[in-house]
Amino acid sequence: MPPFPTPPRQVLIGDAAAFVGVTPRTIRHYHQVGLLPERERGGDGRRRYGYEEIIRLLWIRRMADAGIALDDIRDAFDGAAPRAADDEDEVAGVLERLEDALAEQEAELQRKRASVQRMRALGSRLGLLDDLVSGRLEHAPEGSLRQNDLDALLVTERIFGPLGAAVQAGRFLALARDPALRAESDRVDATEEALDDTVAVDSPQVAEAAAERHAFETSLMRVIEESGQAEEDDALFDTWDELHPIENAEPASDVTGGSRAKNAAEIIRSMPYDFSPARLRSMELAVELGASEASAP
Repeated sequence: MPPFPTPPRQVLIGDAAAFVGVTPRTIRHYHQVGLLPERERGGDGRRRYGYEEIIRLLWIRRMADAGIALDDIRDAFDGAAPRAADDEDEVAGVLERLEDALAEQEAELQRKRASVQRMRALGSRLGLLDDLVSGRLEHAPEGSLRQNDLDALLVTERIFGPLGAAVQAGRFLALARDPALRAESDRVDATEEALDDTVAVDSPQVAEAAAERHAFETSLMRVIEESGQAEEDDALFDTWDELHPIENAEPASDVTGGSRAKNAAEIIRSMPYDFSPARLRSMELAVELGASEASAP
């Protein structure tokens, strides 16, 4: 009868990989991502793995086969790998941490799925806007909102936040409900778009476009006030103040770029606008007309 083979106390990476059922490259990757501490190289320049490393590799393999991400496995072990197969308390602790991590991921996944479902229900562009903004537009006639409307709201939300965009949404809601007002808006927009680079800043055409814009904005504000949207705006501000008390407010951060917080003026300056000097001057004149009218006795 042949003698029972004496197992080695340590094995080379190839033998460890073969026993666990992975490749040496996989084990090296475990070292790189912090799943398995690296052993010191021996005098021959090669690493050897003992019983504890093999046990840890087996657990890693089993968890990975279950679909658990390597980062989650690493966080779950947190430097406390099972040292023996019968060490139930330690294994239970690892699995408990894994379950907590997976529960958090499941909650985040459900949140993302709810967002996608909301986008599909509202339409992709409208659904991408903040709930406060899309909620303001939920009573708009079907098909009455234009892509340009939603694009403008997206820009406003980036500059002034959801509250500013929700207030602006009242403008597009009024246009959506009044075809004649929308037609007049298109006419004024076309007049301003005609102020291209061929038009001089001091051209009478610039002042005429400004007067048309001011007249239209006055009419639009009248419609908005008569529709009761002003009261809706007040209620919107009250709700916002309740949900975002000043004493608990934190500085806004530029989450899209990870850079320092930007105020509205800085964001506006970083937004490219293809406006000619004549059109910009017309916009300035329209604002001046509104300001002078407001200050008149």
